[in-house]
Amino acid sequence: MGLFRRKKSAGQVRSASKADTSHLDEWASSRTGVEAYVEPRTHVTETTVLLIAHDGEWTRRRIADFDAAREFARKRSMPLYEVERVGYPKRMREYQERQKRRNG
Repeated sequence: MGLFRRKKSAGQVRSASKADTSHLDEWASSRTGVEAYVEPRTHVTETTVLLIAHDGEWTRRRIADFDAAREFARKRSMPLYEVERVGYPKRMREYQERQKRRNG
């Protein structure tokens, strides 16, 4: 009877941690021209912050919510953008292309 029935389980999505914030801090302090981009929560991931340096290098980590992202950026005097409104910057895509060619 229940041959094709799947048990639904509420998957647990990992929330932001101090390790996430520490990584973002260390990464941002070792690069220049860093900007923060907030990515909204989805069914799969919590809210994330994407930090992008002047050359397009980037890193992404979870953050509690939009307000936490805004506070993170404000404390570090970096601009904050919403990915849903502005998209990803061209320099990030160009950086990814350079990495693909390099790792070929």
